[in-house]
Amino acid sequence: MAHYRRAAAAVAATLASLLLCSPAVHAQANYPSRPIRMIIPFAAGGPTDIVGRIMGAKMSEVLREQFVVEDRAGAGGNIGADMVAKAAPDGYTILMATVSTNAINPGLYRHLPYDPINGFAPIGRVGVTPTLLLVNPSVPAKDVKSLIALLKANPGKYSYGSSGLGSILHLCGEEFKAKAGGLDVVHVPYKGSAPMDTDLMGGQVAWAFDATPTAMPLAKAGKVRALAAGMAQRLAAMPDLPTLQEAGLPGFECYTWNAFLAPAGTPQPIVEKLNAAVNKALADPAVSGALEKAGIDPTPGSTPQSTEDFVKAELAKWAPIIKASGAHID
Repeated sequence: MAHYRRAAAAVAATLASLLLCSPAVHAQANYPSRPIRMIIPFAAGGPTDIVGRIMGAKMSEVLREQFVVEDRAGAGGNIGADMVAKAAPDGYTILMATVSTNAINPGLYRHLPYDPINGFAPIGRVGVTPTLLLVNPSVPAKDVKSLIALLKANPGKYSYGSSGLGSILHLCGEEFKAKAGGLDVVHVPYKGSAPMDTDLMGGQVAWAFDATPTAMPLAKAGKVRALAAGMAQRLAAMPDLPTLQEAGLPGFECYTWNAFLAPAGTPQPIVEKLNAAVNKALADPAVSGALEKAGIDPTPGSTPQSTEDFVKAELAKWAPIIKASGAHID
């Protein structure tokens, strides 16, 4: 009997040794062993790209492996998101997700090429980016109340811009119109916030919402006038600027956010290692300070599960707003 027990123990030890030496387990234990691609689903220089490069630089230090930022813009973020959803689930391709890719586009596009929930393995949240309500300096409105009065007195005269049909900036404009009691204004969609900002500064459109990383520098330089911020709390970087709720629109809150996602099926040990790197990066005062300076509120301490819960809640929040706007893309 003792002989059989010794033989069984030897077999178990051999199997355990083989398991530990298997390629999959070895790869997880040594992760990362080569550069990691961070897919930014929007154009270079935009808010998401800014966030990605700040985080990528620090996460490269934390994990001692390079994070290569790749901007894969197009279809409102769908091209980059779909690329990650269909990538090998090995932790070497991750997505800098936004409210558009995983909360807005599912209700906007009739044929989304990826599953916004089941197509990804959540890693962690990075931050929330408020929006600012901006007007061209020539517009005779110094605050939100006077802008609403001006738009109501001149139906159809003052157009507003956005970064694209169904984009978060478009939906901010639609929410503003609704909470202001209904406004007759023309929506002008652009292919990104950069050309929108150019026309806003040039007076081709009168007003627009834009994310703080690109909006704040323009406002501080006097190229546009900021009337209010889109979050419930005032911006730390612009403490004198009232929120739209303070300006008379109760419940108004329009923002974007960023979170890291990996392809579904990515091994949990790799997800956890990436999550730890995200939170360690956000704990660095230099990183959080850089994000805050760009107008982004860091969200440290998230877990893969809390990130998944957040994305699901955002998906549920924006679905009725998109439906009410009537926006859809075939």
